[in-house]
Amino acid sequence: MILLLKRNTEQQQIEHLMEWLKGLGLETHLVKGKFQTILGLIGDTTAVDIDLLNGLDIVEDVKRIQEPYKNANRKFHPDDTVVEIGDIKIGGGNFQVIAGPCSVESEEQLTGIAKSVKASGAGMLRGGAFKPRTSPYAFQGLRGEGLELLEKAKAATGLPIVTEIMDASHLPMFENVDVIQVGARNMQNFELLKRLGKVDKPILLKRGLSSTIQELLMSAEYILAGGNSNVILCERGIRTFETYTRNTLDISAVPVLKELTHLPVIIDPSHASGMARLVKPLSLAAVAAGADGLIIEVHNDPAHALCDGPQSLTPEAFDELMTQIRTLLPLIQAQK
Repeated sequence: MILLLKRNTEQQQIEHLMEWLKGLGLETHLVKGKFQTILGLIGDTTAVDIDLLNGLDIVEDVKRIQEPYKNANRKFHPDDTVVEIGDIKIGGGNFQVIAGPCSVESEEQLTGIAKSVKASGAGMLRGGAFKPRTSPYAFQGLRGEGLELLEKAKAATGLPIVTEIMDASHLPMFENVDVIQVGARNMQNFELLKRLGKVDKPILLKRGLSSTIQELLMSAEYILAGGNSNVILCERGIRTFETYTRNTLDISAVPVLKELTHLPVIIDPSHASGMARLVKPLSLAAVAAGADGLIIEVHNDPAHALCDGPQSLTPEAFDELMTQIRTLLPLIQAQK
């Protein structure tokens, strides 16, 4: 980190600043030029508050020369992280598809879909037991009963289950969940992220609908800093001026994240588009961009789904998509 000091700053002020920074465990390197005085900070600056430094009377500007996320940074962890969920692997060349309904509705519905997506090649089952809805009057999920139905579907198919947590107080109920999903609305729920950093389970972290890539990585850093290294990042579309689709899929996030971090990156084409007919092309685009996986909504009767029916594929459409993915994936991986 570099501090650009204001002109005519007195030496005593500089010395006081250097002494204060030393108290934070940082070394300093002072360079006095003809027109500019620069103070370089050496050490772990991830915990340094840039806004606080910018607010100091003698500081003109603050510039980071290293990203503030240390644990998520590929510079410190050059090899891809491979997250293991039982026999399932994701990342480091291991591609996985997570599929299932937006909401758990009944045992018959969920188990039937689980068997169907497994037959098509999905490696994990998704299903919402707790549903964050924009309207308080919309279906909020079956909650604890939904988790029990997910466990029954797992017992029937062997598929690991992925479901979203809404509050840290619900953690005891997630003991038998294989992958805990943090939804877009909770990406910056830092108290929840801290708790998940202490959990011995993989965390699927979705990008907030108005969040930058760095903010996503900083949220992942909360989990990693707590000691949980099993984090999967998910790009699920961001909010832009475009209103035709539900969100705008930031496909560029895949190669960008691959440069910046070692964590696996997956795409959610269902929430990105909000339209079932767009799920296929967006999924294939994600594969071509180098994503480590997909999370896709599948429903046996989308027209009567209690949540997000318009963006859900039928089992037949999902099977067709999986066939195309199996054709495309080896061609993409051969180019790496």
